[in-house]
Amino acid sequence: MSMDSFYKPLTPEQSAAAFRNEFDFDSPDAIDFDVLVRILGDLKAGKKAEVPIYSFQKHARIDKTNTIYSPHVLILEGIFALHDQRVLDMLDLKIFAEADGDLCLSRRLVRDVRDRGRDIEGCIKQWFSFVKPNFYKYVQPQREVADLIVPRGIENKVAISMVSDRVKKILKHKSRLHQAELRRLGQVAEDAPMSDNCIVLEESAQIRGINTQLLDPDLDRENFIFYFDRMVRFLVERAVECMSYEPHQILTPQNYTYMGLKQEGEVSGVVILRGGCILETGLRRVIPDCRTGRLLIQTDYRTGEPALHYLSLPTEGSSPISTHERVLLLDPQMSSGGAALMAVRVLVDHGVAEEKIVFVTYMAGRVGVNRLLSVYPEVKVVVCRLVDDVEERWVESKYLGC
Repeated sequence: MSMDSFYKPLTPEQSAAAFRNEFDFDSPDAIDFDVLVRILGDLKAGKKAEVPIYSFQKHARIDKTNTIYSPHVLILEGIFALHDQRVLDMLDLKIFAEADGDLCLSRRLVRDVRDRGRDIEGCIKQWFSFVKPNFYKYVQPQREVADLIVPRGIENKVAISMVSDRVKKILKHKSRLHQAELRRLGQVAEDAPMSDNCIVLEESAQIRGINTQLLDPDLDRENFIFYFDRMVRFLVERAVECMSYEPHQILTPQNYTYMGLKQEGEVSGVVILRGGCILETGLRRVIPDCRTGRLLIQTDYRTGEPALHYLSLPTEGSSPISTHERVLLLDPQMSSGGAALMAVRVLVDHGVAEEKIVFVTYMAGRVGVNRLLSVYPEVKVVVCRLVDDVEERWVESKYLGC
């Protein structure tokens, strides 16, 4: 993440000076450190952040932003990266990269002329007016707070190896803390009573009959799909009952007034890949125009930690996902609850209120459900079958035939 994104918007007078190459972009006063600190804080907390985009051709921020979410490693790059104490307090490793002055000038000339539409005369003017004096005044003192000073750039293999080793150690330490927390949650979940927010489908004769078909190992795939889609329809209908409704009056075709109810707000669905896609047919039969997104979460076999590999939320269109009345998380089977925890965390990080999330699943382990609801007690879980222990995932394999 480049600090060039965080230049302050200019006034008309400052903009005019910038086009004359007379505005000082090489002073800390040109950087919006308040926005930078806020975005770094959001990223450190695991939240989504919208990073501004600054146009050097226009000397202004443009309307678009770059979205950053869930990076394992974030590199903050800029000549004032070690200037503000608030930023320093959030950095795990502080690096000062040194380069020869002539090399810096040549790089700046190439960059500004090729990428920023400047002329050589203006570049030289800025160099002697602002860049060089501000280097000694503001940039060079940052060497004193650096953990590592790297001369010679990419030629310095030893320094690069030191940085790489340090990053790996930090990630390994954070991984151990995460695994310990997952184990603690598992122990708490084993002894905790089931939350009232776990909603199990009432076992009517119809539900029991469909389950009899689905659990029969001799049932062929075509009939399995048919009965599973029916079951998902019941699950989604039960999830939709968690929504809020308001009184609504209509006039019937026979000209009678009917006092009914109207659903408040929008419902969207987020599929946890790969298995969650098999719930979409049932979802469409209940909510045909439901907007959907995708999450790909897989468990690292080396650490047992869930990892987010792909993210596409239904944020485009008339309303962002954070404003939806309900967001249905779809996964046919919950085991330990690790993927469910991460999926809910992703939604919360994107502004979805915890109480608006409904996790919809065909079957789930009791410990997994308790683990999820102990961390996010306002989330609702709609499930058909609760099993006593962790079962191997088989539902999507039967449905998809692979």
